[in-house]
Amino acid sequence: MRSVSRFALPLLTLLACASCTAVKVVTHTTSADPIDAPAGLYHLDAHHWSVTFDVDHFGYSRFVMRFDRMNADLDFHPDNPTASKVTAHIAAASLDTNDAELDDMVRGSELLEADRFPEITFVSKQLRVTGKNTGEMDGDLTIHGQTQPVTLAVTFNGGAPNPLTDKHTLGFSATGHFNRSAFGLGRWYPAVGREIQLRIEAEFESS
Repeated sequence: MRSVSRFALPLLTLLACASCTAVKVVTHTTSADPIDAPAGLYHLDAHHWSVTFDVDHFGYSRFVMRFDRMNADLDFHPDNPTASKVTAHIAAASLDTNDAELDDMVRGSELLEADRFPEITFVSKQLRVTGKNTGEMDGDLTIHGQTQPVTLAVTFNGGAPNPLTDKHTLGFSATGHFNRSAFGLGRWYPAVGREIQLRIEAEFESS
């Protein structure tokens, strides 16, 4: 009985902790009002984000591609949203078309020249509030060594302490578009369209 007691308490403690975590997960809620979130510096959650873009392909469909490596920082000011800023850095060589041969073509000398221009960056310049949890963010997008202004339509999805990490987490969606020719990426037109539609999903964790 003594040996059972020695192991029973740690086991019960472990089960209790697991139960608490499970309860926190299933009862988790977020606030869609940015004012409820703490101000401060947030970093991109490395496991919960996506950057995808699509482009017209022969008029058949919008062909979708994504990037697999990115880091980003958010300086968040809920009491003064226009002061909030974001910077993002994407590895150009992480472009993923789900086709290895096409990956090499797009990353290589045909388009991105990822060896010469390894990083794609976005630096916000101005945020205009358009609704309780929406805004338009102007910024500089740099691709292929060339910088052009881009505007993103941003939605604040919600914020709360993450039930798994206990870090305060903020979730955003953003969309935008740009002309790839403005970045010196005009090859393959008109088979491949010029206008790129961009979609971002991102979760940021408190420092």
